[in-house]
Amino acid sequence: MDTFKLEVITPNGAIFDGDAVEVTLPGEEGEFGVLPHHASLTTLLKAGVVDIVTVDKRTESIVVNWGVVQVTENKVTVLVDGAVAIRGEDESDIAKVLEDAKKLLDDVSESNMALASVSAKVESAAHKLI
Repeated sequence: MDTFKLEVITPNGAIFDGDAVEVTLPGEEGEFGVLPHHASLTTLLKAGVVDIVTVDKRTESIVVNWGVVQVTENKVTVLVDGAVAIRGEDESDIAKVLEDAKKLLDDVSESNMALASVSAKVESAAHKLI
């Protein structure tokens, strides 16, 4: 199975560092996916959800506020100002994560429509964990 190295890095450190088979990113021009051997590119990211498909076929979601991504044939590096991983062990963990994600998004001054779309994706990702 083809994979690539994926790093999601914030000023506080890495929030994801591992192998992936697919990642979907919230680009400034719209959402786009990256697979192994993707053409090289560097582009800006807007507030949204980064969906990662891991080697064991699990999907992990990370809410980001804004940043930049660099894609090469075998590596994707996502540098973001702020991020919250949508993961947790129980309902109280998930509630805290959702609160943190909403707070992160509230700090971004974008249209209410875009924030509503991201909030819906976050809620959906969280319900898959429960």
